[in-house]
Amino acid sequence: MTTLRTVGILLFNEVEVLDFAGPFEVFSLAENDSSDKHFNVITIAEQTDPISARNGLTVIPDYSLDNHPDIDVLVIPGGYGAEKVEINNQVVIDWIVSQFKMVELTLSLCTGALLLAKAGLLAGKSATTHWMDLDNLASYPNINVISNTRYVDASDETNKLVTSAGISAGIHASLYCIEKLIDRQTMQATARRMEKNAEKGANSHCCHDSLITGFITRLMTRAYKLSSDKLLILNASWRFA
Repeated sequence: MTTLRTVGILLFNEVEVLDFAGPFEVFSLAENDSSDKHFNVITIAEQTDPISARNGLTVIPDYSLDNHPDIDVLVIPGGYGAEKVEINNQVVIDWIVSQFKMVELTLSLCTGALLLAKAGLLAGKSATTHWMDLDNLASYPNINVISNTRYVDASDETNKLVTSAGISAGIHASLYCIEKLIDRQTMQATARRMEKNAEKGANSHCCHDSLITGFITRLMTRAYKLSSDKLLILNASWRFA
């Protein structure tokens, strides 16, 4: 029988769209041979009021920080809202600390790593973030900041922790987390469904960029609105350049 893990994706105003939509898609698609899902993916925000993501996309969180179910995987996206707003929100920082101690794995995307750094959770560890914010991340004490990589696995015997570089790198990192939590076969099957080839080193910048770009294009040509029970695809005219 497949163990159903709950993935909780943190949302906030000015969150980068692909930072949460990419992992949402990856974890939602992971299934076993009987088509049973491995993950129940939910969204969590400080309040359940609609969130205004980057470029005006409206998202309705499933739960608030106070009423969400227990989660097994914590996903912390980035964006302007992470590095300029939520980094000064002690309520969110404290919640991240408490969840980090309880979950099986924490994954940060892009500048979501700055929230982990502000919480003191990256001290003594290696990490990465969007290339434009590597110096910002390095300004926090005792972090080994790694550049030119899609993701960094800084797991130890206490916590599983993965940080990813900017935006599209979060898709690679999410696939890696599926392999880490389940197995390589499931990761490869999920990648195939997304038309992404994960065979030749997903942590390499030169790895099949045309395939990953194709997936990103499909994501960014639609507006996504998350409701409490499903992902609704709304007509839009976005284009990925």
